[in-house]
Amino acid sequence: MSRDRRHAYWRTNLRYLTVLLFIWFAVSFGCGILFVEQLDQIRIGGFGLGFWFAQQGSIYCFVLLILAYVWLMNRADKKFESRKQEPGV
Repeated sequence: MSRDRRHAYWRTNLRYLTVLLFIWFAVSFGCGILFVEQLDQIRIGGFGLGFWFAQQGSIYCFVLLILAYVWLMNRADKKFESRKQEPGV
């Protein structure tokens, strides 16, 4: 893989990481801390939605973001692949 393609691949990877980590931060910090009073107006199973986001929602969101990252990087690998690797090489 040429140097330019490696840099483009790395930029793509960093862009994906930045966006996904920002989403996780927004869900965990924003919904679990900043907007907890507003979200607690909605009740799920006897608990406020803000409590749910702080305790469970950010974890579920993180797992979904991991799956999204795997899917995105598989697409990026196919896009930037210059040639197929032979087994054992």
